[in-house]
Amino acid sequence: MDTNRPRQFDLVVFDWDGTLFDSTALIAGCIQSACADLSLPVPTREAAAYVIGLGLHDALAHVAPTLDPARVPELGLRYRHHYFASQHELSLFEGTLEMLSMLKARHHWLAVATGKSRQGLDEALQHVELRDVFDGTRTADETRSKPHPQMLMELMREFGVEPERTLMIGDTTHDLQLAANAGAASIAVSYGAHEPAAFASFPTRLVAHSTAELHAWLAANA
Repeated sequence: MDTNRPRQFDLVVFDWDGTLFDSTALIAGCIQSACADLSLPVPTREAAAYVIGLGLHDALAHVAPTLDPARVPELGLRYRHHYFASQHELSLFEGTLEMLSMLKARHHWLAVATGKSRQGLDEALQHVELRDVFDGTRTADETRSKPHPQMLMELMREFGVEPERTLMIGDTTHDLQLAANAGAASIAVSYGAHEPAAFASFPTRLVAHSTAELHAWLAANA
């Protein structure tokens, strides 16, 4: 760590899908396929991508508003069928490992706050061999779904870090609202689920258009 410059953030929290993991297109496609399986109106790619980051039940209820709430778990099973059939094809965004290694070398706490399930996140971390990189993780099935601040507040309590020393990084407005609700700073990335224009109303420190741009900002400012 550069000892000549005070560190701004002790805890750096990443969203997973669309932020570190290049999975946006697959998730949106699986949502569309699941809706087709149940003969529901198939959402557009943009509508399917919008709900990425929410807990699965909330996401599917949003994209299938005409579906009987009692059948949302059935839709979830179809989504998981399609996702698990193809998840082995996914990978981290280029440059992610180098960025995380830089932050680890500077002794930041690193965490993940995701709309994935615990099983889904654990499988993804194992797939990309990152289980030992993150100091803490929270998933939507073990705490409140984004944008409720609970998962971020739990991580801050776990590491004894105040909101002003916490940075949330994500690709959706759900991530940015999560940070705002928890009193933490945020960075948006534009290469995931939501279009950059959606971030305009949030006081983000940066809208990064590549992992390289995000890496450079973190190296200079975090």
